[in-house]
Amino acid sequence: MTALEVRSLGRTFGGLKAVHRVSFRAQDRQIFGLIGPNGAGKTTVFNVVTGVYEPDEGGEVLLDSKRIDGLQPYQVASRGIARTFQNIRVFAEMSVVENVLVSAHMTARVGLVGAVFRTAAFRQEEKHQLERALRLLEIFKLDGLALEQAKNLPYGSQRKLEIARALMLGPKVLLLDEPAAGMNTGEADDLNEQIRWLRDEFELTIVLVEHNMRVVMGVCERIHVMDHGETIAEGTPEEIQKDRHVIAAYLGEDIDDG
Repeated sequence: MTALEVRSLGRTFGGLKAVHRVSFRAQDRQIFGLIGPNGAGKTTVFNVVTGVYEPDEGGEVLLDSKRIDGLQPYQVASRGIARTFQNIRVFAEMSVVENVLVSAHMTARVGLVGAVFRTAAFRQEEKHQLERALRLLEIFKLDGLALEQAKNLPYGSQRKLEIARALMLGPKVLLLDEPAAGMNTGEADDLNEQIRWLRDEFELTIVLVEHNMRVVMGVCERIHVMDHGETIAEGTPEEIQKDRHVIAAYLGEDIDDG
């Protein structure tokens, strides 16, 4: 069953076709990779999927077979898509646990009146959300740093904090934009295991943009490759490693199709 589908997606900036007629399907509970050289258009695809940009060359984005293109980012999030960013976006002056709790309002079950008057239901909801946040921090081994300011965390830990905050939304589809950036080999290997565990534990579809081929080939079950805004290949990790168009794109070589 398809969880996330992109159909013939297009987006231009000042006449430059950042994304042109890109299509792919990420199946339910699949770990799907979106890769390509710098400037290939991968993050633009994420931005269109999450409502940051609207497609302007046509195309559709479907979540569980329902169109979500054209919705605002908060509407996309409420329907079940959460993401992290290529450049870390933690709230530096807030504590680690507060960073995770920022997402709690999207899943809160108590309205404004309960919050204003701090009803028993509101206090119970507050307790429930705090327990969820601490559980997520425990998963990423950040629970011991819950009260630390986010800006004091090492780079790799800030990456993990972003993922924890995204999971607080309770998504169906999790988009990870370069989750291994700044990580050493050991941390990248741990991330592979963590991504698999998160997929299974939270029953997620995970789509990741990543330059670290150790992570991509180690964890992705299917890979879609872009170059200069267009699709050049899709397949299993084994197929992608042997694809001559992919090899040429990464090595900067021309291919003679004759």
